[in-house]
Amino acid sequence: MTAGARQTYLNYINGQWIPSSTNQTEPSINPANIHDIVGYVQQSGIEDLNAAVEAAGRAQPAWRKLSGPKRGEYLFRAADVLEQRLDEIAETVTREMGKTLPEAKGEVQRGVNILRYYAGEGMRSIGEVIPSTDSEALMFTTRVPLGVVGVITPWNFPVAIPIWKIAPAIVYGNTVVFKPAQETAVTAAKIMECFDEAGLPAGVVNLVMGKGSVIGNVMAEHPHIHAITFTGSNEVGKMIAQKAVARGAKYQLEMGGKNPVIVLEDADLDRAVEATISGGLRSTGQKCTATSRVFVQSAIYEPFKRRLLARIKELNIGNGLADGVWMGPCASQKQLETVLSYIEKGIEEGATLLCGGRRLDDGEFGNGFYVEPTVFENVSPDMTIAREEIFGPVLALIKVETFEEALALANDTPFGLSASIFTKNIGKMLAFIQDIEAGLVRINEESAGVELQAPFGGMKQSSSHSREQGRAALEFFTAIKTVFVKG
Repeated sequence: MTAGARQTYLNYINGQWIPSSTNQTEPSINPANIHDIVGYVQQSGIEDLNAAVEAAGRAQPAWRKLSGPKRGEYLFRAADVLEQRLDEIAETVTREMGKTLPEAKGEVQRGVNILRYYAGEGMRSIGEVIPSTDSEALMFTTRVPLGVVGVITPWNFPVAIPIWKIAPAIVYGNTVVFKPAQETAVTAAKIMECFDEAGLPAGVVNLVMGKGSVIGNVMAEHPHIHAITFTGSNEVGKMIAQKAVARGAKYQLEMGGKNPVIVLEDADLDRAVEATISGGLRSTGQKCTATSRVFVQSAIYEPFKRRLLARIKELNIGNGLADGVWMGPCASQKQLETVLSYIEKGIEEGATLLCGGRRLDDGEFGNGFYVEPTVFENVSPDMTIAREEIFGPVLALIKVETFEEALALANDTPFGLSASIFTKNIGKMLAFIQDIEAGLVRINEESAGVELQAPFGGMKQSSSHSREQGRAALEFFTAIKTVFVKG
C-alpha cells in the first residue's frame, strides 16, 4: 500500500488487501483540523467478518504447529519494520486521534518493544513437570492455543493496545481477527502493513474495519471465534461478556476507570502537582488510567490548588504536530460533546469551576475539537463528575482531613483500575498498597502508565479480572493441558 494523504485503506484478510463487501468507506478526520482527511477506511459488513474468521481458522492449525521460537521470529521482523516506520506511523497517530507527536512517537516505540518482548516469549517455558504418585510415570503440563482470537481495540492507544493483544495471541499459537476503533482505522492498517511486510503467513492476522455495532457485535456471537479480548467502555464490555458466556467462549475485558490520586500533607507538592497534571491532562485526559479525582489533605489544600492552577495556565494547547504543544484536541466531535456535557453537569450539580470549562473555538481552534483543561472544587462524592468516567481533561479536587478519609473516598467507586498516592510516610504507603481497591498502584508517581513487562488490569468493574501484558498474557491466550505418560 502506497502512502497518500487521502488514500483509501482496505481490509487485510488472508494475506490480501481487499475492499469491504459493502463497497462503502468513510473519512478518518484529523480532530485538530477537520479539513484534514487522514484517509478513507472501510465500512465492513458481516460478510467481511465471516471471511476473516474463516481465513484465521484455516491458518491456525499450521500456525500452532510452528515452534514458539519460529513464531517469535516473525514478531522480531515486525518490530524491525515498525521501528523503521516509527516517525511516519507516529504522525498518523497524531493526525488521526490528536495526541502530541512526542507522545505518539513514545507509543509507537512501545509497540516496537512489546513485539520484541513477546518475540522472546516464544523461547520461554510454557509448562512444568509435576511429581506423580506413580514412580514409573511422567506427569507434566503444557499450554496450548485457544484457536481464533477476536481483538477489539479503542482509539486512545491505537498502536500499543492492538499490539499488546495481537503479539501474545499469535506467539502462543493463536490466529487473530482484529477490529480496531473506526476513528483510528488508518493507524490500524499501517500496523497490519508491518505484519504483512514481516511475512506472516496468510490468515494469521486479519484486519476488518467497521462500526462496533456491526462488526464487534457479531464477533461476540461468532461460533468460530474462540476468545475475545476487548478494551473499551463498560457498556460494550458487559455485552461482549454476556454473549461470550452464552456460547462458552473465553473473554477478557479492560474497561473504565475513575482513578484517584491522594496527596498527603507531607508530600512533595511540586512533584505531586506535576504528576496530577500529567496523569490527568496529558493525552487530553483520554487514558483509562488518567487521574480524575484528586484527594488533598486540608493542611496543604490551598497551596496545592494554587500551584496546580498556575501550572495549568502554562500549558500550551494546539495541534499535536506543532512544536511545543503539550495537549491536543479531544479525539472526535462525539468525545468533545461528552466532555462538555460532564462539565455542564458539574456546574449544574453545584461544583465550583476553578479554571477551564469551555470549548476553544477561536482562530485555528475553530477547526478542531479543543476543550480547555478544567478543574473543579467543592466536589461531593455523589456528584456525577466524581462517579462517572469522563475521559477528558477534567480534574475534581476533593479536600480531606485524614488519610483514612481519603482512602475510603478513593475506594467509593464502582471502578478499580489505577490509583496513586504522594507521601513520605512509609506506613501510609504500605497501608495504601494493602487497602486501595485498584489493579495498578503507584507510589509518588502519576496514576497513568504501566511497564510492558508487568501485568495490567483492574478490579471491580474496570476489568474481567484477568490481566494483560507481561507473562500474565499467557494465562488468557492459552489453555493448560495436563499430560500423564507411562511406558
